[in-house]
Amino acid sequence: MQGAWRLVPLLVLGLAWSLQMGPVLPEPLILIQENFDLSRFMGKWYELAVISTCPHFMQRKRGNPVIVALEMQHVASESNFTTTATSFRNGTCKQKSTGYDLTNTPGRFFYYIERFRADVDAFVVHTNYDEYAMMLLLSIEQPSGNKTTTVKLYSE
Repeated sequence: MQGAWRLVPLLVLGLAWSLQMGPVLPEPLILIQENFDLSRFMGKWYELAVISTCPHFMQRKRGNPVIVALEMQHVASESNFTTTATSFRNGTCKQKSTGYDLTNTPGRFFYYIERFRADVDAFVVHTNYDEYAMMLLLSIEQPSGNKTTTVKLYSE
């Protein structure tokens, strides 16, 4: 856990710098965790840091920062998994579940946010499974076509 805390400032600074830069390639080159193991990734995580190109999302996070507890569960026979996020805001504990569809690429998932009509590609870009995981989320809202890039740092 201590190692993950040392990564937070570097993650935030590096991502803030990279999000300011314009894309170099027409299609993003995303490096996913090598030899990703879904079963090792499942379990309890804490969302420690988030950065996004969406100003509304970041304003909401800044106004009410919170560490979110995540519980990821996968049934081996299923082609998806569920993440239940638990947060404590304004004196109330809230839970929200999201279903992630597995893809043919280990470490890459897909889900849909109905509220924003947004398709989201989620990638585990790096994890050691025991202390930290870094997720990259790329979303496109419909019908506006607004694109958002979000990076999240998880710790156990």
